[in-house]
Amino acid sequence: MAFSNEKKISRLRNWLTEGQRGAQLLIGFIILFALAVFLHFREVRVEILDVDTTAKNYIVAQVDFEFPDEERTVLLKQESIRDIGPIYRISQREIRQKRYDFEKLLIGDHDWREDLPGVTFEEMYDAGDDVQNALLQARFADARTIKKMDSIGLSTAYYISYVPADATKTNELPEAFWSSIVKTLVKTKDFQKSTAIYVVNFFKKYYYGMFLASEDQRDVRQAVEEGIPEKFTKIQAGSRIIDKGETVTPRHVALLQAMKKSLGEKRMLWEPLTILGSFLFATLITLIGGFYFYYKEKEFFRSIKKLSLYAVIIITTLILAKITEYFLLSENNNLMDSAMYPLIIPFTAILICSLLGSNIAIFTTCFLSVILGLTLAVDHSRFLIVNLVGGFVAILASRQLKKRKEVFVICGKVWVCIIPIFFVYSFAQNTFWNFSLISDLTSTFTFLLITAILVVGLLPILESIFHIMTDITLMEYMDPSNELLRRLSIEAPGTYQHCLVVGSLAESAAQAIGANGLFCRVSTLYHDIGKLFNPHYFTENQMGGFNIHQLLTPIESAQVIIAHVVEGEMLARKHGLPKTFIDVIREHHGTTLVYYFYRKQLQQMDEDETKVDKSQFQYPGPKPKSRESAIIMIADTIEAASRSLEEVSEEAIMKLVNRLLKDKMEDGQFQECKLTFEEFETVKTVIVKTLAVTRHLRVKYPEKKSQGNGSTPPL
Repeated sequence: MAFSNEKKISRLRNWLTEGQRGAQLLIGFIILFALAVFLHFREVRVEILDVDTTAKNYIVAQVDFEFPDEERTVLLKQESIRDIGPIYRISQREIRQKRYDFEKLLIGDHDWREDLPGVTFEEMYDAGDDVQNALLQARFADARTIKKMDSIGLSTAYYISYVPADATKTNELPEAFWSSIVKTLVKTKDFQKSTAIYVVNFFKKYYYGMFLASEDQRDVRQAVEEGIPEKFTKIQAGSRIIDKGETVTPRHVALLQAMKKSLGEKRMLWEPLTILGSFLFATLITLIGGFYFYYKEKEFFRSIKKLSLYAVIIITTLILAKITEYFLLSENNNLMDSAMYPLIIPFTAILICSLLGSNIAIFTTCFLSVILGLTLAVDHSRFLIVNLVGGFVAILASRQLKKRKEVFVICGKVWVCIIPIFFVYSFAQNTFWNFSLISDLTSTFTFLLITAILVVGLLPILESIFHIMTDITLMEYMDPSNELLRRLSIEAPGTYQHCLVVGSLAESAAQAIGANGLFCRVSTLYHDIGKLFNPHYFTENQMGGFNIHQLLTPIESAQVIIAHVVEGEMLARKHGLPKTFIDVIREHHGTTLVYYFYRKQLQQMDEDETKVDKSQFQYPGPKPKSRESAIIMIADTIEAASRSLEEVSEEAIMKLVNRLLKDKMEDGQFQECKLTFEEFETVKTVIVKTLAVTRHLRVKYPEKKSQGNGSTPPL
């Protein structure tokens, strides 16, 4: 049966290990995919100049390309427009006057009835209307204009190839024009030919004034312009696009933009081999990072929570970098010349240093600076140096980060430390002070200000999501005005003092082995908040008064003492304390016995252990799961027990400590806390020495005797 249980436990451990490995692989793949996408879709940097500025350097075509030649297109359009000559129309007033005269003829002169037998008045009247409309619609232009209109698909149904000799005078319209009207009336209007000829001859005998049809001419020219396709000019690689000192024109800008587009197209982003190359590079980077963390940061590597947080920070950094690049390279603003040093790494360095530790932040700063420097469309060497220096300064300054507002101070330190780099590059160009230097100072200051705002905003969000305690949050929980601490100091002052002493001991011990000392100190302030429910049941709050346990049975006393753990957890959840604080509250006694009352119960039962239910005197646990929780258990045990010592010395305390901790080790209380034997001895030694110093005996001063008249002698 025992073998079967061990087998089940072994299977469970294997399953958990495999599940953890699967989660690690999933997180690694997410980081790999994000890196691959970031590396694959990198921008091509081509310096885009502003019109009417002076080029600082000459620029050569990096690749064969075609560009939309606006000047050539405009020239072709101008030449095509020259084919469009003046377009004329007949005076509308004269046409209407002739129509009115024709109507008078029909009514006043009946000779037409004899000349056109069988033709009705209505037919003649309608024919007059149609001729009038034909004259109104008629347009006159030269043969080249009409041919041009035909070539671009414009209708020339009402156009006549005719240009008046003098448009300022009345002109006789060409015979071909009148013939075309006769044909139209006969074919499309079903008029008799004699009728059409008669009506047309009436209008034909007059001379007409000609006017320039400006609207029609403008529409035709616009149509000709739109019909001319955009012309492209081929540029060969190596051709000089612009010379140093040359004034930038729109043509130069078009050339640079076309070259950038051509370079992007030649990258062949959607070719299988190109995609494979990006993924292989990302895989190499991810494997290097994975092996580093596996061998150098084992605790971090095993924590799925911390790995997930790390992935979120890396992906956020890549997204911010890509957004920054897009904004700086946008054709609408082209700010790259004004922001040559986009500071991105300090953002990542501060977050990782605060949330995951400085060692992880240093590694990430190095490899991420190289990746961004090689991938982003920036000056690679300068970007790498500025971001590396900025990242390392941010890490050094963030190690002592205690308050959120200090993030702005850290960013200020980063800015001050990178200023010399700008002067180095400026001196290298034999200039001391110029506009570029001012632009660099301003842009980097802006980047760091945005970084500070983002970090201050993201830190509490990431802490809450991933249950990570930073020093900033811990310092906030140390505030004595916190409701629980204020209540503890008033309602249970003895417990409050006990928490302060235990916190100091735990912090010293934790720092000695590289654990989180500040966390030990702060969480210890809250580890006994459950005693607020019945503070006078605990010795430290009785102040030498009546001991209420004299009225209770050992079982009742033990239950009251044990209850402070459960009640503390309940109170902590009610006030929204972090999960790590709650873990300390639950684990700081582990599954130990309330031994004093257990022994008292045994005495009442004549030392018969079968008559005592041991579970009624046992804390619910669990046992300490972390090094910090184990340190707090040790400090709490030693501090409480040391109060019973008559002789306070390092030897006496060490003897007591050895006895107490031996019992806890034999009870298996430290089996799950990952505290090594070497660390255990260090913790014990530090706590004993610290406690011996804080509890040292003072010399007893003799009373002063009065002299002569009883007055006190001068000091």
